[in-house]
This record gives sequence, structure tokens and C-alpha cells, in this order.
Amino acid sequence: MSNLASLQYFVPELFLTAAILVIIVIDLLLKEDRKIITAYLSAAAGIIALLLAFNQYYLDAGSLFQGMIVLDSFAVFFKIITALSTVLVIFMSIPSIKARSEYYILMLIVTLGMFIMAQVNDLLMILIAMEIVGIMSYVLAGFKKVSSKSMEASLKYVLFGAVSTAVMAFGFSYIYGLTGHTNLYEIQQALVSSPPNKLAMFVAFVLVLGGLGYKIALVPFHFWVPDVYEGAPTPITAFIAVGPKAAGLALFARFVVTVVAHPASAGSEAFLENIDIQVPLLIAVLSVVTMTLGNLSALQQKNLKRMLAYSAIAHVGYIMMAFVVLNKQGFVAIMFYIVVYMFMNFGAFWIIESMAEKLGGEDVDNYSGLGFRAPFVAVAMAIFLFSLAGIPPLAGFIGKVYLFSAIIKEGWYVLALIGVLNSALSIYYYAYVSKAMFFDKVDEVKPVAVSLYDKILILVFLIPTVLLGIYWNPLIQLADRSLGFFFGR
Repeated sequence: MSNLASLQYFVPELFLTAAILVIIVIDLLLKEDRKIITAYLSAAAGIIALLLAFNQYYLDAGSLFQGMIVLDSFAVFFKIITALSTVLVIFMSIPSIKARSEYYILMLIVTLGMFIMAQVNDLLMILIAMEIVGIMSYVLAGFKKVSSKSMEASLKYVLFGAVSTAVMAFGFSYIYGLTGHTNLYEIQQALVSSPPNKLAMFVAFVLVLGGLGYKIALVPFHFWVPDVYEGAPTPITAFIAVGPKAAGLALFARFVVTVVAHPASAGSEAFLENIDIQVPLLIAVLSVVTMTLGNLSALQQKNLKRMLAYSAIAHVGYIMMAFVVLNKQGFVAIMFYIVVYMFMNFGAFWIIESMAEKLGGEDVDNYSGLGFRAPFVAVAMAIFLFSLAGIPPLAGFIGKVYLFSAIIKEGWYVLALIGVLNSALSIYYYAYVSKAMFFDKVDEVKPVAVSLYDKILILVFLIPTVLLGIYWNPLIQLADRSLGFFFGR
């Protein structure tokens, strides 16, 4: 489709671009004591972008801007999730960030980049979209200028991001050299019609995996995660753990399915019959290493944000299990798990954010006796943590059931067993926090004040975490319908 004709299908992105420019102008006109208005305008822009993206769900799939971008139900699903994550994080940020207008504008720019990441179909556009998300995220991670940890987080994020992008670009150069194309579909056709040297293709894939693995915090590209999660403002930590990661997973899925598996030409069942580079085994090994290292490292943490950082690495390992089978059931499991992970992860981080100052820190010891001082908050925190651990009847349990069933059905029994053992291991450090809240004694049982705003946001995250563990079928059906074009049905 031509550039001009494509604009009518690019409405959410155009709206976000216009909203960013308008909010910048409005911010210049507002007095200092009224700049909080930009936060609410940014949240409204995120909600409108979400609705505009949802309105595209039933459009016919097609290529935009001469094949640079693909609009399909898979892309729309992830655009909705990333927009929702942005809106929720903006509301999480208002109590602490308040009237820092540039913060909310940067959030909208990241959202624009994530929209493009979810539907990108060209190697050059992949680099552009990832840099839009990456550069804005570096700034947001170091937004607390008076904090040395925040500055350290931003610096490490920049250094690892620059190296990973360079490595990925080098991998793209290999692919371009092997095929002569940058469009993913054209690369697919070139690889099918004229299979390249297997070793060269494997090297190219590993290099690309380095860049995309950094974005989703896959071991061994995870080193930035603990320090960035601990040093960044807590709402940004929650955002990085969900929004950009979801967009990165969507991009990784599109790249692997289109370039490596070739479902349009051979069917997804014939995974890698065209190019035998043993990607399933490679992903399986990385999945095992990721979940195991994440859980073992989390066991040693006393700071809750660092604990959840390593926990996030472990959850990437669980998600990557479903990439091994690369079929519809596996992708439905991934998409469902990303949604439930967003709510339970945001809930845990919001409690850390809202309680940090009142409890005197973010360490587990600071939460001792919280069950007696703020029972509602403590119970909610326990629910979020046990959902992350995969305890029934919470949403995290159903998410893991779908992940494990996808790989068991395809005969990956050892991988499933390792995943179950890792889930059992994670219960220890999640339960350790609950033990501190409900069983550790404190000298003074002084109630902790919890504002109505805090309670409302906790409920916003708590209700889906519980409800999706009891009634999950609508979300599963939505994820299933979002894969029609992706697998050539």
C-alpha cells in the first residue's frame, strides 16, 4: 500500500504524534502550579490511542507504507496492551512525579515506539522503533536526578542498549547480505527459494537474538536488569518490566515466525524445515538458563525491587518456553501470560511505590508486620506475589498452565519439568515476603495510613489478578482470534 493510502490505517500513531506536540505546547502555556494537567492530558491521550487501536481490530490485515509496517490483529493486540500499560503507569506516577510534564511526554513517545515495534516488518524499521523506545527509556530510568542509583541505572541502560543495538544491526547486515532485502516477507521468500549457508544464517540469528534478547531481558543479555530496576523510579521499573518487554516479545515473535519458520510457505508445523539451524533447541536452553538464573538470584535478594527484577528475568524464561513449539497454542499462552503478568506485576510495584516512604524503605524487613498495620495492602501484596508464583486459583496459575500445556503437547517433557521445578523454587522468595508481613513480630504495631487513591489503584490491579484466575476464557479467545493472519489461517 502506498504511503498516502496507508495514513488512514495509521490513525493511533498519528494521534499520538499530534497529542505529544499539543501537550508540549500546552505545557509551555500553563503556570507552574497547574502543570499537573499535562499528566491527565497524557493519560487521556493514552486512553484515546488505546480505543483507536482497538477500533482497528477487525480491519483486514495488510501491509502499510510499501511493506514497512504490517497491520493485523496480532499487532493490534499488543498495541492495546502497551497503551494500557502506559495509562496505568501514568496514574501510578502522578503521586510521586506530579507536575514533571516532560516525564509524561516521554511516556507517550515510548508508547508510539512500542506501537511501531508491534507491527514492524522491515529491518531498518526494527532499528528505528527499538531506538525510539530505548532512548526514551534511558531518560526515564534516570529521571531521579538527585539519586546516584538512578543515574547509575540510566548509564548502564544506555551502555547495554548501545552494544545490543550494534550487535543486532550487525546481524541484520548478515541477513541483508544473504538475501538482498530488508523487508521481512521478501527475506522469507528469498530464504525459501534459495536457502543460504546454514552457518551464516545461524550466526545472523544469534546476533539478532542478542539485540532482541536484551529488550526482553533474556539471559545472557540480562545484566542491566537488576540495577536498572532498583535505580529507576518505581513506576518506570514496572513499565519497563511490562510495556517495552511486551513490544519486544511481539517483535521477536514476528521476526522468528516470518524469517525463520516461514509459516506462509510451509505451515507452522514445518518449523525450520527450510533452514535447519536448531533454533528450538537454542531457545529451550536459553529458556532453562533464564528461569533458573532468575530464580536462584532472586532467592538472595533482600530489596524487593531487585527481587522482582530477578523474578522478571525468570518469567521471561517461562514465556520463552512457548517459543520453542512456535504454534498457535504456544502464542496464545504467551499473549495470555503477558496480560496477567502486567496486572500482578504492576500491583506488586504499586504497593512498593506507595508504601516505600511510609515504611522507610524497599527492603523485605521494612514490610515486617504490615499485615497488622495495613491488612488490605498486605493481603493484596500476598495475592500479587502468589499469583506471580503460580498458586491457584489466581491468574498467574492459569497463565503457567497454558505455557506448560503448550510444550507438553509437543513432547518437551524435560523442559516442562524444569519449568515446574523453577516455579516451585520461586514460591520460597515470594512466601518469604508474605512471612515477613504476617508472621514477623514488630515492637510497635502502628497503623499505616493508606489513601483512597492507593486503594483504588490496588483494586484496579487486584481484580483482574483474581478474576482471570477464575474466568479466563474471554481473554484466551481474544488471543486466539489475534493470530489468524499471523499463521495464515
